[in-house]
Amino acid sequence: MSSAKAFTIPRALIWEAYHDVKKSQGGPGADGQTMEEFEGDLKNQPYKIWNRMSSGSYFPPPVLRVEIPKSDGGIRQLGIPTISDRIAQAAVKRYLEPQVEPVFHEDSYGYRPGRSALDAVAKARQRCWRDNWVLDLDISKFFDTLDHGLVMRAVRRFTSCKWTLLYIDRWLKADVVLQDGILLHRDTGTPQGGVISPLLANIFLHLGFDQWMKEECPKIHFERYADDIVVHCRSRQQLEMIKQKIERRLEQCKLRLHPKKTRIVYCKDSKRTECWHYYSFDFLGYTFQPRSARNYRGEFFVSFSPAISQKSARRLRQTIRREWKLAARTNLGLSDLVRRINSVVTGWINYDGKFCRSALHSVLNHVNMALVKWAMRKFKRLQRRWTRAHAWLKGVARRSPQLFAHWQYQGWMTRAV
Repeated sequence: MSSAKAFTIPRALIWEAYHDVKKSQGGPGADGQTMEEFEGDLKNQPYKIWNRMSSGSYFPPPVLRVEIPKSDGGIRQLGIPTISDRIAQAAVKRYLEPQVEPVFHEDSYGYRPGRSALDAVAKARQRCWRDNWVLDLDISKFFDTLDHGLVMRAVRRFTSCKWTLLYIDRWLKADVVLQDGILLHRDTGTPQGGVISPLLANIFLHLGFDQWMKEECPKIHFERYADDIVVHCRSRQQLEMIKQKIERRLEQCKLRLHPKKTRIVYCKDSKRTECWHYYSFDFLGYTFQPRSARNYRGEFFVSFSPAISQKSARRLRQTIRREWKLAARTNLGLSDLVRRINSVVTGWINYDGKFCRSALHSVLNHVNMALVKWAMRKFKRLQRRWTRAHAWLKGVARRSPQLFAHWQYQGWMTRAV
């Protein structure tokens, strides 16, 4: 019997993909297998994936659909593949990404090596200072409505590799299983949460939007992070014309703009005095709007600039209140709390506090209040004595200002809670 494989796939590619998936962590899929259980048979599991992919007999198992509450009260549906399927997807991603990455547009920032959401926010800030008007685009249900035929046509523009095309096609058509066990068949969309989905979205929108904008509107600038897009124009008339062209283009791609969430925004500041319906927009967790600022001479003026959005701030406060529940952790010492929350708070500071640092202080004050409540329950002498507990925590901050990540950032020992 011949042992020749249908496809030549390096075994090392699967091993590297396993390390990618392990690094990104994530929970179990529909089969319930955790990374720890997968690693219990690490000698054979990667080989099984390679063997089936190389022979052409790999078929993706159903994707587990979970519902995540959104800050606006809606529901975001995420698809969680199994550990093995995430590794298979990561292998295809590792093979395909180097081929498409050099071609992608310079103003595409989402899920790309060496680029970040903060880069997109910084570029949007710069262009809002230059251009008076912004088109805040919202593509309705983008990941759920992607046309499979158009996605495959877009992928074929970049590769003719048969096993890559075969498995991408199978992932697009993979069934979905709900948490109650009901199995659903899909004929459109790609699961938000799949390893390969962001790359497919970038390939599709590179051809459907980025490249089209470069050819049809070469002087119009934009920032795109996956399906989150901001377009800049000098005049409202120009922007309304561009909006109509974009709507027609997306219809050709079997997509549509959300009629209520897509808005034309005027970037109002001290020198821009026109009246309009909207003076703010949200982009990647930041709200862009007119804000008081001070120039190098110490004079106040109005700048159109970003700061942490209300939605993001509310999400962080909910994390402090509902997930940390510090007041109930009286079994932990102060050093234990430091280990639990410092890395998380550092992440908030590095991302949400990058622009307009002072806007994050109100969120960080909730961390301080949670620590005060913990102290009131932890120590008998501080029970029901907010002022004394607050003074105790300020004393700790003065003695060890770098103990908690946010104290030095906030200068908390000189601030009131």
